[in-house]
Parts: sequence; structure tokens; C-alpha cells
Amino acid sequence: MPDLYAIRMAQIQDLKGLSDLLAECFHTFKGWKIWFRWLSLLMRWGIYEDLKQRWRTASPYYGCWVAVYQRQPGKPDVSREQPERLAGMVEVSLRSWSNWSEWSKYPYISNLAVKPEDRHQGLAQQLLEHCEQTALKWGCEEIYLHVLENNYPARCLYYKVGYRLHQVELSWSTLLLGKPKRLFLQKRL
Repeated sequence: MPDLYAIRMAQIQDLKGLSDLLAECFHTFKGWKIWFRWLSLLMRWGIYEDLKQRWRTASPYYGCWVAVYQRQPGKPDVSREQPERLAGMVEVSLRSWSNWSEWSKYPYISNLAVKPEDRHQGLAQQLLEHCEQTALKWGCEEIYLHVLENNYPARCLYYKVGYRLHQVELSWSTLLLGKPKRLFLQKRL
């Protein structure tokens, strides 16, 4: 596994690839008629602009890690001839506990995404470890993230690496539309 992927901080030139990765992992339009495909382009543009804004206003307490595919086993290394292929990403930042309080902040993991063809290689776990190490450097003793109640693969990963339920969050869409609950998980570092 170490020869296949490298994890590094994201760079400004990664933004388009990151927006494509997030759109592919979180917003699929499979099975939709061709005239709805434009929604995919609009979604990617929105994600790109959101990432670009975070990048421009990034504080010292923001990090975006990417996993890049390096080479295939048994094949010669042609990485100098071909551009890097993004396989996964994750963001970590400090958030406030409330909109009214800036003094109490916590590290929060968001946008953990791994391309379907690169899953089950340990990438998500490695990306989480980079976020946890970053939070420790910031002097934090705990780290948090959200996961949807019906996202069983992600929940299994998070529980496996030590995250535990901190709070179940209900919303109007959960109560009225039957949408899945958001679980707020915590891990002591």
C-alpha cells in the first residue's frame, strides 16, 4: 500500500480535481435523464467555488489533505510523464461551539472522500490520522465529525478507529421527510 498512494497537503492546483472528487463521491446523478446531467456540472462548479473560498480565507487552523495515486504494482513508474491522480481527500478546521462564542473551538473533520476504485486500501484511515495529528499540533485533545445514520461503511470505519457517538442531531427534514439523522462523533486523541 505505501507504494500506491502518497498523502500530502492540498495545493491550489488541486481544486478542480477536489471538486470533481467530492461531486463524484457525494452527489451522483446516475440514472437521471440526460437533460438533468447539467446539474452535475453546476454542482461541481459550486463545490469548486466553495473550496476556493475556503482556500482564500484559510486560517492557520485549516488543513486539506489529499491522497494521490503513485503507481501500479508491477508496472514501471511513469509518474513523471502522467499527472497525479487524486484518490481521496479530507479537510480539518477549528469550529466554534456556537455562533455567539469564538473562545471555545474544536477540531472538525469534513469532506472525507475516497474514489470508489481506491476504497478498501486504508486511505480513509490514513487521511483521518493526518487530521488527528494536525489537531494534536493545534493543542486539541478531542476531534469531531458528522456521519449520516444510514452511512454504514463510514460509521464502521469511524467506530473501528475510535470515534464514539457524542450526540444525535435531529432536524425538520429528519422528522418530517424521514431523512437520516446526523450523528456527531467524537474521538479523544
